[in-house]
Amino acid sequence: MMVTPLYAGLLVLWFLVLSIRVIRRRGSGGIALGDGGDPGMLRVIRGHANFAEYVPLALLLMAILELSRFSIYVLHALGLTLLVARLLHGYALSFTQQFKFGRIAGAGLTFLVLFLAALLCVYQAILAYRLW
Repeated sequence: MMVTPLYAGLLVLWFLVLSIRVIRRRGSGGIALGDGGDPGMLRVIRGHANFAEYVPLALLLMAILELSRFSIYVLHALGLTLLVARLLHGYALSFTQQFKFGRIAGAGLTFLVLFLAALLCVYQAILAYRLW
């Protein structure tokens, strides 16, 4: 069973929502480039950009683990946590004025996924070298 494509697909759907938020905000504010000095536009841009900065690396680590035949239960836990994290973070920045909880929780959970996935990749690499 392929686990990473499920979460990649779900996350890309959320990325498209965040992208549309940026496009609509640009259109309604007449902002062609940058944030136009609008703090709301800046938040929407950062919600979108932050996703683009962190999610690809997390999915790459998950794919590496999956290709090394790591536990699908661990992969689902990482994927689900990443999905919740990015929903919280993106919603907080792109859809609300009061974004402290979602932003902090989303960032924290994203870092946790990256940290755990990185450790698991290192662990898999050490196991592979021992068997060599």
